[in-house]
Amino acid sequence: MAGGWGAKAQAGGMLLALLGWVSSCVTTFVPLWKNLNLDLNELEVWNMGLWQVCITQEEGVVECQAHGSFLALPPELRISRLLMCLSNGLGLLGCLLAALGLEGWRACEDKPGRKQRLLLAGGATLGTAGITTLAPVSWVAYNTVLDFWDETVPDIVPRWEFGEATFLGWFAGAFLATGGLLLACSARSSRTTPPPAPTCRQPPTTRALAGGHQPHPKNADLVI
Repeated sequence: MAGGWGAKAQAGGMLLALLGWVSSCVTTFVPLWKNLNLDLNELEVWNMGLWQVCITQEEGVVECQAHGSFLALPPELRISRLLMCLSNGLGLLGCLLAALGLEGWRACEDKPGRKQRLLLAGGATLGTAGITTLAPVSWVAYNTVLDFWDETVPDIVPRWEFGEATFLGWFAGAFLATGGLLLACSARSSRTTPPPAPTCRQPPTTRALAGGHQPHPKNADLVI
């Protein structure tokens, strides 16, 4: 029963980890962290990401321009860019470590202890990747809320709002953390080493026959 639960937990953990890693990579590079609609021209939408700013016009034409300088970016965008790149690397490393520790993988099949350590290491790495995804996304979202409700800014000034990448990043971080937790927990139930077989003892007659001695009848002195 424990082995069946461990295999299902490993399969579910790997699926969530892969979905979270792919979603984290998409979140890192799409310019959809913030959206801005201009009141003067409602058909023109501005989108900001970690790497560039894009303008979508009425005809569907999209024009993108990279950020001029890394040091000119706000602090949350600079640190978010570094953390998201770190998260992508940790997510890939965690998936590789956990894959080597899966029960169905032949690598280290004769060393169950090493497979458990690989699962634990992969789960911990994926959990760290989830945290490094949730932290920058939440930080940018928090500053967006503060700027939106800033009373010192006139009402006629357009305000940035949440972009689609913000929600995708939250889902990515949750998937990575949950997948890493499942993989780490499944390592405790992946012990497949069978218990030692009990020693079989031969009956006395078999040992006597094997030694070349014939059993003597109990009543050998009876005369027929």
